[in-house]
Amino acid sequence: MDLSVQKSFANHNTGSLYLVPTPIGNLDDMTIRSINILKDVDLIAAEDTRNTQKLLNHFDITTKQISFHEHNTEQRAPELIEKLRAGTSIAQVSDAGMPSISDPGRELVQQCVENDIPVISVPGPNAGLTSLIASGLKPQPFLFYGFLKRKPKEQVDELEILAQAYPTLIFYEAPHRLKKTLINMQKVFGNRQATLARELTKKFEEYVRGGIDDLVDWSKENEIRGEFVILIAGNPNGFKIMKPDENKAQLSVEEQIDQLISNGDKPNAAIKKVAKQNGLVRQDVYNQYHHLE
Repeated sequence: MDLSVQKSFANHNTGSLYLVPTPIGNLDDMTIRSINILKDVDLIAAEDTRNTQKLLNHFDITTKQISFHEHNTEQRAPELIEKLRAGTSIAQVSDAGMPSISDPGRELVQQCVENDIPVISVPGPNAGLTSLIASGLKPQPFLFYGFLKRKPKEQVDELEILAQAYPTLIFYEAPHRLKKTLINMQKVFGNRQATLARELTKKFEEYVRGGIDDLVDWSKENEIRGEFVILIAGNPNGFKIMKPDENKAQLSVEEQIDQLISNGDKPNAAIKKVAKQNGLVRQDVYNQYHHLE
């Protein structure tokens, strides 16, 4: 891979691509810088022009829009690159939050990099981090995963891999899939500590904290509305980067199993997880834990 260095764009011969976050709910979260950029650029590439128009009207922004979403990326990205090469400045926005984070943007950024077009990332709202710092779970390290696969078996396969991760896990989920996703998490993760964040920064913002069992019960007893962030405590025995002297402090197989059981797992489920996490044969771990020959 060739080295690429992006320096000041002030004297660049092309236009620049601005990645502008938009509010995840409360319009007051729009930054002054973001408003000024949307006013000053030549064109706004929006995930949904109708949705973005409401934002533009609120801040008296009259910049022209063009649609740019997951269904027209292949056709629209080259068109936007040509405009940028000709000197047009473009701001790219998604419906809410940061462009490219479970939203359109990545392909356009890649093509800008390949064509030596400056890419300017503007800080702003993000649902994952907003919910993480209020979740009550360990904020660092964290692993942002976004949306899981929709098919049940594929989703479980993903979760079984993620079950071995030490960092706090962050997922996005749509309301109509929330209950099934939580049930799959319950099967794979057991009753780990977790948090649901709903309708962030909006009037009906809500945090639901407890074990995964509690969240499953909540999803069965309440009307599921709004967009959700699901945060799951990491695996305390999972993979993490450690200093050499910390390797001595790793838990034994039996201690790992006991810790999972104390977190709500049944013994056999805990044995299966520990065997998988350590690359051991399940029956051998079972015999070791129960002190069988």
